[in-house]
Amino acid sequence: KMDDDDDDIPQLSSHTLAALQEFYLEQQQREGMKTSQGFNQYSIGSIEEDWQLSQFWYSDETASCLANEAVVAAGKGGRIACVSAPSVYQKLKEQDGKDFSVCILEYDRRFSVYGEEFIFYDYNHPLNLPENLLPHSFDIVIADPPYLSEECLKKTAETIKYLTKGKILLCTGAIMEEQAAKHLGVKICKFIPKHSRNLANEFRCYVNYASGLD
Repeated sequence: KMDDDDDDIPQLSSHTLAALQEFYLEQQQREGMKTSQGFNQYSIGSIEEDWQLSQFWYSDETASCLANEAVVAAGKGGRIACVSAPSVYQKLKEQDGKDFSVCILEYDRRFSVYGEEFIFYDYNHPLNLPENLLPHSFDIVIADPPYLSEECLKKTAETIKYLTKGKILLCTGAIMEEQAAKHLGVKICKFIPKHSRNLANEFRCYVNYASGLD
C-alpha cells in the first residue's frame, strides 16, 4: 500500500519548512536585485559569504566606518590594500571618485570580477605576490585574517609588513590581542566592529597609529 511507504519519508516541521522557504525567497530577491538595473556590484552581499572559507561580512555600518578610517589614514592620493577584508574593499569602491586607490588580496576567486584590483592571495604563502606589488607601497593595510590562530596571524603579518609603508589596521578576535601586539605591534581600539551575522567570538580592531577608532 502507498500509505505505508509515505510513513517512512521524513517530514520537515512547518517551522523548518517556513524558514527554508524564507531563505529561498531571500535568495531569489537577491538574485533579482543583481539582475535588475542599477545593481551595485560593490555592495556588501553582492558576493555571498562562504562559511567554508571562514567568510563573515561586516555590517554596513562597520564596513563604512573602517573604509572611512582607511581613506583618512591613507591621505590624499593614498594607496590602500585590503587583505582578506572584501567588505571594506566594497565600501571603498562605493566612494568611487575620491582621491585614493585600492586593491583586494583575497583567496576567493569570485572576487576576480573586480578586475586588475583583485590579487589572488593565500596566507599559507604570504610573500607569493605579483612582482608589480612593490614592497612598502601602500599607505595603509587593512587585514582580517580568516582564522583565529597564531599561525594564520603570523603568516598574514608577513604580508602586511611587506605591503605597508607603516600604518596597519587589523581586524581579528579579542583573544588575539597578545599575538597581534607580538607580530604587528598593534594595540586594541575602542571601536567594536560588527558583522552582518553575529559571531560567537568577540571581534576587535587593532592599529599602530593614532586612529579615529578611539
